[in-house]
Amino acid sequence: MKRKLLIAALLFGWSALGLPAQEPRPPKRDDHGRQYSIEQATSDRAQLHTIAFDGLAFLTGDFGLDTFLPPGKVSDYFGFQYMRDIDAKEGGHNTSFLTQIANNMLAILTEAQKAQLITLARAQENDIQRFAEKRFPLIKAFRRNLEGALPAGSQGLDKNAVMKYSVDLYVLDGVLSFQRAQVMGSIIRSLTAQQKAALAKLKFGDSRTWPDGPEQLDKQSLSHAVDVAVMTYASEMFAWYAGSLMADTYFCPERHGMYFGGFGMKTAPAMGKQDYSISTSLTGDSGEAFLAALTASQRKFITDVIDLQRQDLTEIVKTRRAIATELRRFQQGESADKSKVLALSKRYGELDGELAYFYATAFAKVGQSLTAPQKEKLAKLRPINPADPRGPFLYSDPIDMPPIANTDFLFGVAGK
Repeated sequence: MKRKLLIAALLFGWSALGLPAQEPRPPKRDDHGRQYSIEQATSDRAQLHTIAFDGLAFLTGDFGLDTFLPPGKVSDYFGFQYMRDIDAKEGGHNTSFLTQIANNMLAILTEAQKAQLITLARAQENDIQRFAEKRFPLIKAFRRNLEGALPAGSQGLDKNAVMKYSVDLYVLDGVLSFQRAQVMGSIIRSLTAQQKAALAKLKFGDSRTWPDGPEQLDKQSLSHAVDVAVMTYASEMFAWYAGSLMADTYFCPERHGMYFGGFGMKTAPAMGKQDYSISTSLTGDSGEAFLAALTASQRKFITDVIDLQRQDLTEIVKTRRAIATELRRFQQGESADKSKVLALSKRYGELDGELAYFYATAFAKVGQSLTAPQKEKLAKLRPINPADPRGPFLYSDPIDMPPIANTDFLFGVAGK
């Protein structure tokens, strides 16, 4: 009975049950009084609305839009997401946010320190691309599962196969994270008192203290991928230096199961647009509208995921904190344990793979049971601008349709 009341409140609002319009247990507030925390990110309400938003994106999108992934979602143990979410100016989701802090950070570094970031970017360029490309088979398999295009002898996705494949992704992510922490930690330890004083004027979570400045990189001398990587490193290094272990552990509710087009619907329209702010209410509002368009039995496919994933989310928080703790050793001049980071990354991959399996299975059940009027209603919930990029994407860059290996193995069937 208690669970039914909770789900009803999540779907139709706490006021519908005569309760205050807030979480049953309010999440901790940050220094500016805003409700951003691990507790909020993993709460039933935040997770339900986010999963529902992904469901809407998946059922109204396509493979190309599913591939969109902001570069900052890779190796995200450096506090940047938290800094973005708590920004006092509320500019964290503006397209200029990362560029502004990255240029400020680079302006403080010496040429030798910047050269270390460029060297790292060139060393990681192939693996960064490989990470994006390795997502494509999972995305293709999830689309096949939705469309009922199953290989002979299969009843659907094989959870163990999905989890195993996800492990490979996260181990690669762990390697990239370890290398970044090693280089950024070395640079942080080499900062002079004058550099630290300059950094102290740039407040974590308050972009109002970040002056506008010129570009710091000679883009003509760098490939586009290297330029993006260096700007990402610089923004992360500031957040890591000025932030905390809690900030490193934090993740936004949509951090996991990133194969279903949520970022393609939410973030892709911002690409190439200066001073464009991504709506912070789109996920919640669209998620609620998606759930309201479903029948009770269809909604249950989505709401059941909340219970299925709860244990995994709890372990994900512990795993992220353990990885972030190990990586922070580099700031103190200590030796981080690479084997520990990779073992934890492997477990993280299993957990995220299981979440992705839960989502893909639930979305397929909903999609295959939709009536024509429901499909029409859901299509109207998706904002569409013909000028927006459609993908496929390598992160946020449009590319031609990539070749994808046979995905039968993700259904427990050997490919031919």
